[in-house]
Amino acid sequence: MNGVLPPSGPTDGEASGGLTPEFIASVYDALDQIDTETAKELTGSLHWSDLADLLEGLTDERRETLVEALRIEFPANVLSELDESVRERVVDQLGLSEVASAVADLETDDAINIVEELEEHEQLEVLEALPESYRTLIEEGLSYPEDSAGRLMQRSTVAMPSHWTVGQAIDYMRETDGLPHDFYDIFLVDPRHRPIGVVPLGRILRTRRHVALNAVMSSELKIIPVNMDQEEVAFQFRQRDLISAPVVDGVGRLVGVITVDDIVDVIHEEHEEDIMRLGGVGEEDDLFAAVLDTMRSRFPWLLIHLVTAVIAAGVISLFASTIEELVALAILMPIVAAMGGTASVQTLTVAVRAIAMRQLTPANALRTIGKEAVVGLLNGTVFAIFIGLVSYVWFDNLALSGVLAMAIVINFFVAGLSGSALPVLIQKLGFDPAVASSAFLTSITDVVGFYVFLGLASVLLL
Repeated sequence: MNGVLPPSGPTDGEASGGLTPEFIASVYDALDQIDTETAKELTGSLHWSDLADLLEGLTDERRETLVEALRIEFPANVLSELDESVRERVVDQLGLSEVASAVADLETDDAINIVEELEEHEQLEVLEALPESYRTLIEEGLSYPEDSAGRLMQRSTVAMPSHWTVGQAIDYMRETDGLPHDFYDIFLVDPRHRPIGVVPLGRILRTRRHVALNAVMSSELKIIPVNMDQEEVAFQFRQRDLISAPVVDGVGRLVGVITVDDIVDVIHEEHEEDIMRLGGVGEEDDLFAAVLDTMRSRFPWLLIHLVTAVIAAGVISLFASTIEELVALAILMPIVAAMGGTASVQTLTVAVRAIAMRQLTPANALRTIGKEAVVGLLNGTVFAIFIGLVSYVWFDNLALSGVLAMAIVINFFVAGLSGSALPVLIQKLGFDPAVASSAFLTSITDVVGFYVFLGLASVLLL
């Protein structure tokens, strides 16, 4: 085993409270005093996911001390739970031989998740250290497109001929080595190993031994092509309330299975990716990344913001003389920009979520865009009345209040229109609609808001 323990289930550490503040403080004290025996004793009962969370929260020095203390008994599943940035550092410390031992003890989907993040030469070294049969499975998994069902699936499945009886199925599961650690469904296959039905384990337990499997199977089987994108797989699981689903190759043969625990991770990853892009940061930008990596990830988006801000400033410069004659315009401009920007981001967020949930489609896109434009118009009217009154009380200038109110109405309308149309357009062009970030959208509302407000002021007030 070279010092890596096989996966284990939840332990007493999880039942007793997991990562409480008191527990974490005790671990910190032990690590600061280089008391590795106490640190091992404290963390030895943790579930691997809790141990991964603990490692992610430690400073580099404390993490290195704890990993070294656990090296001989390092749980394999911890590697699959770690954030990529932290995992890279732990892998460097453990060494590739230890990593190979960990990979050999994991399900193929978790193993692929670890191997695919290694450098090419590191992948080769780890793969060469694996048993030939298992290495072949990992290499086949890595040959599928990234973020596809082939990368996501477990290669170990429970498949049986449809003519078997329930008794034969139970005997097979009891006597056969190499079955998955956990599974929920038995897939029935034809002579060409193509799935034709599924029997849940609960149904097996409730049926007498002499009954044929094909008599209790469900033929309503959702089959996942091996090249299907993982986001589409997650959508199918959500739509059909699936626990597991068979994965087939190009000729329809059963090659793996995807289970709901894998889909939970996919849903988390996809939502995290959308949130990050909406916030104008890259996927690699996380809490554990190095300072320079974080800076490089954020720089392009900040540059986009700078360009859009310069464009908005250029619009303002066109009306410099107008602002000089009526200083109140400079005071009120941030209101126009802030309200329009907020309204556009609200609409964008709803639109991106609707696209991700398959609620916003080409069939209803125009209706949805029209609805959001009307919502913007109505909200703009309500806020225009309120802000116009505030402006009148403030500056005692009815014409100025009217100009501000008109600018607010127009900017809200543009915010609703562009906030819903922009992600639809970007998706139609073949890109992720989440990249329609606030950087692009607020630039539209800023430019339109400033131009309308100052333009109306120059025509009606001077």
